Amino acid sequence: MFLTLYVKGQTLVQGVRGKLTREDGAVATEYALLLVLIALAIVAAAIALGLAISNAFEEGESYLSSNANVNNPVT
Repeated sequence: MFLTLYVKGQTLVQGVRGKLTREDGAVATEYALLLVLIALAIVAAAIALGLAISNAFEEGESYLSSNANVNNPVT
């Protein structure tokens, strides 16, 4: 009777230890974290690209508007 109780107790302890040290859940968590970091990098790159394109258009517009007044003076 005590041996059976001891074996069941040891089995329970080993089961709990196994669940706490398993790495299956950690792998899924690592993939989720990696996915979030990649998504943040893509968003940051898109914002930087948008700002660079916006600045290029603003510089072009500024250049064209300043040259338009020089080449076509109002009479």
